[in-house]
Amino acid sequence: MEDRDTVTLMRLMSDDSIHSSLSSDSCEYYQTEIFDQLPSIQASRHEQNRQGVLEASEANQGGPEPGENISHGHLSRGPKDKASTRPLRNLVMCIQGKRDARDRRKMQISNIGFWDSWRRSQSINRKRVMAQMGGVLKGLLPWQQTLRTINGRFGVGVKAYFVFLRYLVFLNLLHCALISGFILGPTASYGSSAHLRYGGNDSVLDFFLGSGYLDRSPVFFGFYTPGSLNLPCLNTPLLYLAGILSILFLSLIMVVRRTVVGYKHTWILGKRYSVNVSYKIFCGWDFSIQDRASATLKRSFIRNDLKLFLEEQSFSLREAQRTLQQKVRLYLLRFILNLLVLSLLGGAFYLIYFATTTSQTKSASEHHWMVSLVLQYLPPITITFVNLFLPHMFRKISSFEDYSFTTQVNATLVRSIFLKLASLGIYLFFVFDQTKNHSCRENKFGREMYKLCNFNFLATLCNAFLMSYPRKLLQEKYHSSLLDRLLGKQHFLIPFNVLDLVYSQTVSWVGVYYCPLLPLIGTVTLIATFYIKKFTVLRCCVAEQRMFRGSSSSVLFHFMLLLGLLMAAVTLGFNFWIPNTNGSSCGPFRNGGSLFNVTGECVARLPSSAQTALRYLSSEAFALPLILAEVIILTSYVSRGRANQKAIERLKDMLVLSSSDKRFLVKQHATMLRRQKNTGKVRAAATTEDTPRNHLTVPPSTHTN
Repeated sequence: MEDRDTVTLMRLMSDDSIHSSLSSDSCEYYQTEIFDQLPSIQASRHEQNRQGVLEASEANQGGPEPGENISHGHLSRGPKDKASTRPLRNLVMCIQGKRDARDRRKMQISNIGFWDSWRRSQSINRKRVMAQMGGVLKGLLPWQQTLRTINGRFGVGVKAYFVFLRYLVFLNLLHCALISGFILGPTASYGSSAHLRYGGNDSVLDFFLGSGYLDRSPVFFGFYTPGSLNLPCLNTPLLYLAGILSILFLSLIMVVRRTVVGYKHTWILGKRYSVNVSYKIFCGWDFSIQDRASATLKRSFIRNDLKLFLEEQSFSLREAQRTLQQKVRLYLLRFILNLLVLSLLGGAFYLIYFATTTSQTKSASEHHWMVSLVLQYLPPITITFVNLFLPHMFRKISSFEDYSFTTQVNATLVRSIFLKLASLGIYLFFVFDQTKNHSCRENKFGREMYKLCNFNFLATLCNAFLMSYPRKLLQEKYHSSLLDRLLGKQHFLIPFNVLDLVYSQTVSWVGVYYCPLLPLIGTVTLIATFYIKKFTVLRCCVAEQRMFRGSSSSVLFHFMLLLGLLMAAVTLGFNFWIPNTNGSSCGPFRNGGSLFNVTGECVARLPSSAQTALRYLSSEAFALPLILAEVIILTSYVSRGRANQKAIERLKDMLVLSSSDKRFLVKQHATMLRRQKNTGKVRAAATTEDTPRNHLTVPPSTHTN
């Protein structure tokens, strides 16, 4: 084993270092001396000495607590043992090292028993199968090639938008499956469809207004009647309520999970993470690429990543050089600009209030059908135009606040999402207030959500084919004109497009109780939006000169979704808790039924033990153990997070010490080579000086002979 290590060590040395005048004993002493001088060994000895002093003081005070003896110099052997079962291709080592690791694993398998060997091989095979299945499922995801193309041409930020859109499509498909299982299926089996007929008073405008035939269809709340399925704990009202609550609950789980995972990734790769530019340049290339187009995309992706890194570094340098006077001036400017933002928000809210009251007070029968259609769509039109122009103003305002590009994007997102959610909340409040005495207020509310969803998609369509595409055609035809210079190049503005997605999904969550087929409508519109935005990006837009990271923006995307989901839950709770004065005359809760009546009848039919358990779970006596359990769980997670943070810091210190050891060894090796070369030069000079002397002394000796 020592011979093998010696050969490996000699292979790493240069030709000059092979010929050495040192003996084996001196080499062993020299290696031991260098080992003692390594920075990592000196740091570990310092930690060990400090730990020894602490242990001595604790021994004098009565000894340490069990489980507190933690080694600071080295990590535990758990990760090393765990790494022995990792696939070889995931190990960071050269090919020869992987071959040696494979041979060592074979020797370990031959030395252990049959049962342990079989269990280890099954574990490796199971992990390999799971990895292959994950790769196959990842390959089945739609629009993979489109996302790679967008990533290569426009960067990771634009790709994050399309990934977010695809995630919303999957989320709405899950909602459609839940609606089909809980609501549409039982209604089709046990309900009645006698009133689902096209009447003589119905027209095409009903499909835009949500009235007439569409009002009597499964699209809205009033279609669903109790029907023949009228068991105490299995009836249409309970199934309808279970379907809506399952949609909101599963959406909460999925959005929170994505937000937490993204935040953890951003926290790890945030300010604590130092970007290794040499790794991006020398190790960022994928040598499995064989297509020229794929190589071009990969090169563009690396270039965009480096541009983002250089942009952030230049801004950090400029921020660090600010004087106190510049900081005070900048903070005063930001305060004035925030006051301007608040005044714009107040004006927008008043405009929405005016449009809502005008639409509800004007009678539709007194005007032409076109005027009536405009009056019905006046609140959606106002909300859309407010949400279209104010974010651009917020973007211009944030450019004067001297933030980094990523911070500018996030500030615009926060202000704009507050605008969108607040405008939607104000509109919902006025609709609730004006429909509280309506005979079927659920259908009335559902029609408003239906019109919001339709007009939002119509605005997306018109923006792409009536504004962006004609503007691109004008720029291509008159590329050197004054109009081209005034319009400028089109860029894909990520904040505003993300706001449209969050707004449409929030409308879908808010209106799913009143319009159960709204997730299906949302799925169709989102798929169409993907192709519309793909056409807009690839055909009409150019790449931004300033990039921003998609990881932090993705976390903000899902956090805004979480706010929209919270708004939907508040709206639904407001509808449940605020009683209707006239009672509901449509839907599954007709004839005076409500959420509390239906659930109360079901609980009354349960066995006494189940009723006792439910009463205990809803009482104050269960609140104390629940709070204690939550405190224990949160404490354990916080402790685990702190331990992981300490482990991460120790690993970072080990990486720093490892690089210090390498630099120290290279320096020592260079010093030794220089010393050997100098010794060789001195010996060569001495040899050349001795040679003429010998040449001069030889002839007299031959003459005497």
